Amino acid sequence: MNVRSQISMVFHLDKCIGCHTCSIACKNIWTDRKGAEYMWWNNVETKPGTGYPTRWEDQDQYHGGWEVHKGKLRLRSTGKGKIVTNIFHNPFMPTMDDYYEPWTYKYEDLFNAPEGTDQPTARPVSMVTGEHMDVEAGPNWDDDLGGSPVYAANDKNLDGLSEEQRQQLFAVERLVFFYFPRICNHCLNPSCVAACPSGALYKRGEDGIVLLDQKRCRAWRSCVAACPYKKTFFNWSTGKSEKCILCYPRLETGQAPACFHSCVGRIRYLGVVLYDADRLEEVAKLPDDKLIEGQRSLILDPNDPEVIEAARANGVHDSVIESAQRSPVYKFVKVWKIALPPHIEYRTLPMLFYVPPMSPVMANRQDGTVESVSDNFFHDIEQARVPMKFLANLFGAGGEGKVVYALKKQKAVRTYRRALTVGDISMETAEKMLAEADCTKEEADAIYHLTSLCTFDDRFVIPPMHREEAIEMMREPSEHKTAVGFGFIEPPKRGF
Repeated sequence: MNVRSQISMVFHLDKCIGCHTCSIACKNIWTDRKGAEYMWWNNVETKPGTGYPTRWEDQDQYHGGWEVHKGKLRLRSTGKGKIVTNIFHNPFMPTMDDYYEPWTYKYEDLFNAPEGTDQPTARPVSMVTGEHMDVEAGPNWDDDLGGSPVYAANDKNLDGLSEEQRQQLFAVERLVFFYFPRICNHCLNPSCVAACPSGALYKRGEDGIVLLDQKRCRAWRSCVAACPYKKTFFNWSTGKSEKCILCYPRLETGQAPACFHSCVGRIRYLGVVLYDADRLEEVAKLPDDKLIEGQRSLILDPNDPEVIEAARANGVHDSVIESAQRSPVYKFVKVWKIALPPHIEYRTLPMLFYVPPMSPVMANRQDGTVESVSDNFFHDIEQARVPMKFLANLFGAGGEGKVVYALKKQKAVRTYRRALTVGDISMETAEKMLAEADCTKEEADAIYHLTSLCTFDDRFVIPPMHREEAIEMMREPSEHKTAVGFGFIEPPKRGF
């Protein structure tokens, strides 16, 4: 058993209000410079929708992630036989049009226009070429357009839905959407790391954060094509790739990442989990319907004496083990099993999990009266406006069972709290629903507390990074301590 620690995250989609505060916080800190104008390390999409870049989930087009071929894992986008033939052209690479051409406005035309009879305007100009352009797309171009025949209808997750379900989903009386915030998943089996010919991408051994060494980057851009979530970007100005670094300088000082800290809906949770690195390949090869349970089995019980002993033997600090025991991610994913990985069929084993959203009930209005299709206070999960198949394609590798389990447990907790605080639902009914959802009263109280009454420290259990131990592998810690903040800082440059 090779026990390692991994920073992991949970996004509670039932709480996301689509304010994009997380995106702006990240943008202002990390990608507000030349060549990074089009990059959104954090973005919030509307589902159903095509997302950013357009239809990033269509791996028939982009060939991202892994596949099992003759019993072995292999990258879909590249390999020893493809790297030479694709050296100057990668057919699976997204283009600027798949993202969007960034623009600004020529404000001098507005402020310095001479007096005249017409109203001066600030025309949009490209931030890449500087020329006038017609704005045709943006990072959240389909924001709130859940029923759009242009955007929502092209969502890859609609595959497998019947034509009747598709039409019902986009009918006015059934129109529904939810928000889907995305950052780099810092996967356990990252395809971007495996695809990089120059070895510029790597996972930090102490916390599993996936980083990119720009001094070693040679602009192959294999990482862009290989990442199925399209969270690695190419800077056209510096000729280097860039990606989300999970604000590791903040984590090293005990602070939450910027997008987590700024989240208005408090949907984000961060913690550390312990996992068995020896079983990564075994789990990644599992059939689609067994991948979720396989990934859960990778995550180890931090209170198990054998796991603790193996972790210590592998150099995991006691303070990190203690943080893993308090991790909110472990509770959501392993204990309560209501947080699920996005598109685990890509086999990268993402370490960002989502609590699937509850959907409104089907209803119609007649003679001024709103009538619901359900007689219950909270409708049955199967009667929700979003078809289970859609959510299953997004969070269950096509299988509905795990998604239905998570939603039924959320519904049971709501019913129990309603019975407890309002009293218009009998406690007998609530207890019955808890039993059917595989949930106890104690567990329901814990879920309620962590989703509704959680404090900052409840949501973010940041382990001590112990950078001094990592520094020991490269240089004398006392020498490093006196040199921090001094020396020359070189910007990334093209070439060798």
